[in-house]
Order: sequence, then structure tokens, then C-alpha cells
Amino acid sequence: MARLFHPFACPCCAPGAPNRREVIKAALGGLAALAVTPAAVQAQMGGTRVVRIKRVQTGESFEGVYWRDGRYDRDALRRLDVVLRDPSMDETTPMDPRLFDVLNVVATRLDSDESFEVISGYRAPETNAARARQSRRVSRVSLHMSGMAADVRLPGRQAIAIARLAADMQIGGVGLYRRDGFVHLDCGPARRW
Repeated sequence: MARLFHPFACPCCAPGAPNRREVIKAALGGLAALAVTPAAVQAQMGGTRVVRIKRVQTGESFEGVYWRDGRYDRDALRRLDVVLRDPSMDETTPMDPRLFDVLNVVATRLDSDESFEVISGYRAPETNAARARQSRRVSRVSLHMSGMAADVRLPGRQAIAIARLAADMQIGGVGLYRRDGFVHLDCGPARRW
């Protein structure tokens, strides 16, 4: 049956207007667009991004802006590389700045001004291999060796709450180490363990 079109009729009834399935499909597509990860949304926005970290082994810390005016602050990234270095080898690597985006988003969503306590940041291949020999829980191809991961705690927050939030946001890898009281966060593909 052909639809009759009246100039004052509902636009949904106009010739060529989408049918109900098309409207529902478009609405679901719109909802999917809203589900873009917070890190991706932040990457499109201006402003500043802050990260607060304290390295457990060395006591060194960084608290400040690492992103401003639409780009990463190179000086801040160099300082973060030093704080997140492998302390057993005193070796640094350029950390992936997307890791700091993950930490920033998690802290923001938790409404936390506390510093992340970093148990492990960058790991030299030798350090990672030694840890993998000690524990089956350490990956032999860990993203720690690529500067893309950190094992963290957040004072006043339970590790399980941090892990759930990060996993729900699907902004990278999330590993819960409940017995040790920390969470692995990385900027790799979304997955959890």
C-alpha cells in the first residue's frame, strides 16, 4: 500500500522517509558512537590531561600535565619515562603516551586526585624473563617491555573496583591481581584476566 504524503504530515511519513527498521538501526548506530572509549574521545578534545604517579621502588613521582594544546608535552613524557623506568636495570624506554591516557581516564572516572602507586612500569627484557621464570603469571611477551603497561594501585580504592571500571570502559588490557592488591593496565587491545 502506497503512503499518502501531506505537506503538513509527520516527516516520518514523507516519501523516501526511512522505515521503522532503518530508524531503529540508525538509533543503535548512534548509541554505538556514544560508546567510543574515553581515551579516544579525549584524543579528539583539546584542553589538558593530568597524570599523578608515584614509583613504589624509588619514591620518585610525577604530578602534572602531560597533554596540552592538542599534543603531548615532550618534556613531561621524558620525565614520566624516567619515573617508569626499570629500576633493577636503571634502564628507560619511551613509554607509550596512550598508557597515560588510560591512567588519566581511570582516575577521572573514579574522581580521584590520588597518585597511582606504580609497582611495575617498563621492564627490560632481562627483568621480564627473570620474573617469568619466577611466576607463571608473568607473560614472556609482556607489554611492559614495550612501555605500554603499568601495574598500579590507587590509595583508598580496591583493586577489583579499578579493574571492573577499566574493563567496562574497554580502553586496553586489564589484569586483576587480587592477592597482590594491584591492577595491570595497558594501552593494548581491550581484554581482561
